[in-house]
Formats: sequence, structure tokens, C-alpha cells
Amino acid sequence: MERVRKIEPEAFPPEVPAEDEPRYLRRQKPVEVRKKSVARRVREDVWPWAKLVILASTVVLVGGMAAHFLLYSPSLALADPGQIQVSGNQYVARDAVVALFAPDRDHSLLRVPLEARRAQVERISWVESARVMRALPDAIRVEITERRPVAFLRTGSDLALVDAYGAILERPAQGDFRLPVVSGMDEGTPREERAKRLRLFQQFMTEIEGVRAGSAELLSEVDLSSAEDLRAMMLPPAAAASANAGGGPVAAAEPQAVLVHFGASDFGARFRLLLENFAHWQSQAGRVASIDLRFKKQVVVNRQP
Repeated sequence: MERVRKIEPEAFPPEVPAEDEPRYLRRQKPVEVRKKSVARRVREDVWPWAKLVILASTVVLVGGMAAHFLLYSPSLALADPGQIQVSGNQYVARDAVVALFAPDRDHSLLRVPLEARRAQVERISWVESARVMRALPDAIRVEITERRPVAFLRTGSDLALVDAYGAILERPAQGDFRLPVVSGMDEGTPREERAKRLRLFQQFMTEIEGVRAGSAELLSEVDLSSAEDLRAMMLPPAAAASANAGGGPVAAAEPQAVLVHFGASDFGARFRLLLENFAHWQSQAGRVASIDLRFKKQVVVNRQP
């Protein structure tokens, strides 16, 4: 019987450490570097910029053609005065407004300097404000706000009109104005000072009308030469029914007119005092020449000699 030989583990040769194993590198496949073709380079690098240049050139060309058409086309030219539409004017002559656009004749509406023409329109004495607009395709629209006179202004032997801001206006050929007469200032008076005195005058008119409606009919003329003392030539209260009977401004040469000093404030109270006491003062003094109401608790009545 054959005996089985026992093999001890120490009989095997020791294993080769992993780090001592030979190293084998696989040969790497070389990377192929391909150069771009000229056509591909143009397509990727040049063509996007070329498209932008073409697009920009097209926009500029079309814009230039459109601008030339709009600025020089006969269909948009201001060729006839009828293309200028004027509204809001009652006393401003249309021809005076149209004449300001003479330099724009036969030019495109888009070349009309609107702001410059608006400033010119507002220099017309009766114009308080104006708007100048293009009404495409073939018209210019001018909207006018006229001044509103508040009184006649005596300038020497003539009567002009004046508005609340001190603008002196020529009397139009047409128009019926029933307004009091003021004096004591002219074109030589600074515009701001004229406006200040006219505010005083309007306050005076408002307060006396608040005391008695129709009191403006008693006024013959109001002297605004002093901003500290408004002086009015007034008809006696009994003459109110006949004052202004002929229409228009009241003549200042009425023999029964009385000069009244109202000062610069409390017009309503002083006017009420005048209405309530005039008959009594007249009975005592006879024919009254002037009355001074500026003093507290004292009235100075001057008798006509």
C-alpha cells in the first residue's frame, strides 16, 4: 500500500511581491491633429462678422433712404398756407401767425423748428401761450390761448387794454369790452410792477363787488400810480343807474365824479363806509371833491371850492 506524502507549506517557493512584477506599458495610439480648412475657417470665424456688417449696412442704407424721403419728399412739404391750422384765436390775426412760417415754405414738415416757432407765436401781444405741433402727413397745428384783458389802460390820450399780468394789448378792431379804466402806468413801468398793481386792482374790484353787486359801474377811472394808495374816481352812488349807459369805458371827465383814496387794503370795509355815509358827507360839505379813507377812525372829506 502506497503511502501519501504530506507536503508542508514551507516547501513552496515564496511568491514574487507585486511591486517586483515587471511593468508593461501599452503603446498609446497617436492623436491625429487635423488643421481647419480655409472654407471652414471662413465659415466659423469670418461669416458671423460679415453677417453683422451686412445687416448694419442694410439698416444704414434703408434709414438714409427713409430720412431723405421724409426730409425732402414733396408730399411732406409745407407748400401752402392752408396747411397751417390755427385755433383758439379770436383777436390774433391768422395771417400774423401764418407769416411766422414763411421761412419753412417748401420744406418738409419734419424740418420745421417747432420750439422756435412757438416762441415766435408767443411774442404776439395777444398770445398768452401757444402749442405748435405737426399734424402728419401734411399740416402744422397751432393752438393759441389768448390773453384776457381786465381793464382799459389810459396811455396819454389813447386807451389800450391790459391783462392781469401787465401785458399791454392793442385794442382790436372787433370786440366790445365793458371794463373799467386804469391809469398811472405805461410801457415804461416794469412788467413786474404793472402786474403787482393790477393784482391790487383786481383785489379792489373783487371786494367792492362783494359789498354790492354792480359797483364797477360807479368807477370812472382808477389811478394805480402808487402801489400804496389806490385812488378811484367814482360816481356818487345815486348815479350808478346812469353810469356806463353808452357802453364801453366810462369817460373820466364826469363833473360829479369824486376822488376816493382807498389805500392798499380793507377795500370792502372802506367801500361800505363810503356807501353808507356819502349822502351825509355831501349834505355837510356841499359838493365833495375828494374823500380819504386811509385813516383809522377818521375820514377826510375835501369840499370842492
